[in-house]
Amino acid sequence: MDKSFVDRLRRAVGRGNVLTDPASLLVYSYDAATDKALPGAVVKPHDTNEVAAVVRLAAEAGVPFVARGAGTNLCGGSIPADGGLVIHLSGLNRILRIDPIGRRALVEAGVVNLHLQNALAPHGLFYAPDPASQKACTLGGNAATNAGGPHCLKYGVTSHHVLGLELVLPDGRVVNTSVADGGYDLTGLFIGSEGTLGIITRMEVRLLPLPEAVQTLLASFPSLEDAVRAVTAIVSAGIVPSTLEVMDGVTLRAVEAFVHAGYPVEAGAVLLVELDGPAARIAEDSARVREFVRRNRGGDVREARDEGERQKLWEGRRGSYPAMARLAPNVLVEDGVVPRTRLPEAVRRIRAVADRENLRMGLIAHAGDGNLHPNIVFDERDRAQTERVRAAGHEMMRVCVELGGSISGEHGIGLDKREAMRRLFTPETLEVFRALKDAFDPRRLCNPDKIVPPPAAAGEEKSEAPSPVDLPDNGVLSAESVPRVRSLLASACAAGRKVVLCGSGRSAGPTDGDVLALRLDGLTGVVEHDRDNFTLTVRAGMPLKDVRAYLTPFGQYLHLSGEGTLGGVLSSCPAGKESVRDQIIGLKAVLADGRLVSFGGKVIKNVAGYDAAKLFIGAWGTLGAVVEVTLRLFPSPALEKIPSAPAEDFSWMASPLHRRVKQAFDPAGVLLPPPGRGATK
Repeated sequence: MDKSFVDRLRRAVGRGNVLTDPASLLVYSYDAATDKALPGAVVKPHDTNEVAAVVRLAAEAGVPFVARGAGTNLCGGSIPADGGLVIHLSGLNRILRIDPIGRRALVEAGVVNLHLQNALAPHGLFYAPDPASQKACTLGGNAATNAGGPHCLKYGVTSHHVLGLELVLPDGRVVNTSVADGGYDLTGLFIGSEGTLGIITRMEVRLLPLPEAVQTLLASFPSLEDAVRAVTAIVSAGIVPSTLEVMDGVTLRAVEAFVHAGYPVEAGAVLLVELDGPAARIAEDSARVREFVRRNRGGDVREARDEGERQKLWEGRRGSYPAMARLAPNVLVEDGVVPRTRLPEAVRRIRAVADRENLRMGLIAHAGDGNLHPNIVFDERDRAQTERVRAAGHEMMRVCVELGGSISGEHGIGLDKREAMRRLFTPETLEVFRALKDAFDPRRLCNPDKIVPPPAAAGEEKSEAPSPVDLPDNGVLSAESVPRVRSLLASACAAGRKVVLCGSGRSAGPTDGDVLALRLDGLTGVVEHDRDNFTLTVRAGMPLKDVRAYLTPFGQYLHLSGEGTLGGVLSSCPAGKESVRDQIIGLKAVLADGRLVSFGGKVIKNVAGYDAAKLFIGAWGTLGAVVEVTLRLFPSPALEKIPSAPAEDFSWMASPLHRRVKQAFDPAGVLLPPPGRGATK
């Protein structure tokens, strides 16, 4: 690395906070995955101003850089570009404010997850996301990967608990976002972006009160398949434990030899169940859980007698990775996710891959949400074995995709799974991801070459171009099918026409001048209702009241308010409407040029790619026509009345960050907000 650049770094953060010696550089050349690359320097800033100064220097010099926390990520996400700069954020480690009344905290990105939990306990509060690496991982890294953990079945992943961010953009500018902001959900976009769009330096997080009571159960089973069938029965019955964790026999025997947690080593698998909440409800749910264990060939159910025994059981579960690491020099931890009811099939097919390649593997799963972790032990010094392990890991992720799932539930994509993104997303969707990256980081210096694969060679198969149609001079158009939406928008874009999208509300009337109004309320009907997995896919023109009426006989509910079509409710809802943003798990949209794109999927945990689905919430139809939505359902109605959305003033449309998002989706500016709702240029 250029000496003059290193000297400028030392002047910015202090000589002792810039590392260039070979031993230090080697330490920062890898994370918990298998990729490696030697950085040219490591810099250790201590506040946001120093981070911004370092990023500005890197941008001026054209040096690629990557932010790094504890390096516990398992996908190569913090691997530096060869010869690039590592910005180590461990010095940003202050808990700046805890607000027990408002139940929120302001923290720096380098705060260790467990340190925050310990600080909250005296206030009777906790922060829900709790990855297995909780003792070491940092909150900034958790946000960058949208980390989950055992308790996210009930409480959700990181994006459900972050209220706002302070960020350093790739040009060194410092910006702030909030879920309460109008317009595109920038907070949701940056969470899970793996530091490719900017560097998180501070976070405001939501806190929860510690539950009244907690009960932890450990059940043994003859096989992992039996254990996951019990999980499906429990959740399908409307019971929502805080955790449903399974471990196979290989893992539990390795854990018991390491932790001595009291696991039954003769079992084929164990299920760790934790129930929390009111004591009376726990007693009722506990009896039902025990019955479902019995019906699915479960053996003894052991209850933790006190907090010490409970912590020992959890020490075993959290120690599964280091326990497997004792068996060989290296462990590849994969991270697929499938609809919960497909877990038995996923387990069989993943085991078959390992057996065929003669690989030693343990399996654990956040079974309540279908998140599987095959742990393959190997020796990377054996190159042939290492290649077999890598290939097997990718084949296991292909199994998850074929079963309707995703290649990552919580670890991220990074470098390791970048090429596998082609199996999950269409070329058109990957183009949008690249456009988002270029909008925020046009020079591609900020954690480059992660998440999104480069454009494929010429001839990559794309969807057939929509058929052109004749357009009137003005007036209202309607569409009853996705191909019709594609044709109308593509024709308008080619003709340089402007379009306003509308559902069944007041904005569906004629527009001024030569602006066309496109009604989408003809796109109605249920596409798929997966009752056992609590997901519903519907066309966006379906009235929300009809969606509610459809679900009620099944005893399942949406926690959404509003009238009109589902797409209209989402489009007109501010991005900060948490009750909306946390229920959208998948979305299909037609962009202004007629391309059909798809974000998210049909699983609750999914961190593959940018969370672009959230950008459409509160977008007022300015990014694309939402044509299909996949929603997470609940076994009971909302406990509290969901407040109506505040009035929208549309000042956000002038924001430079919002303009970047708009450029990525609609560079020609075809799609306008409804008349009187904002700028039309």
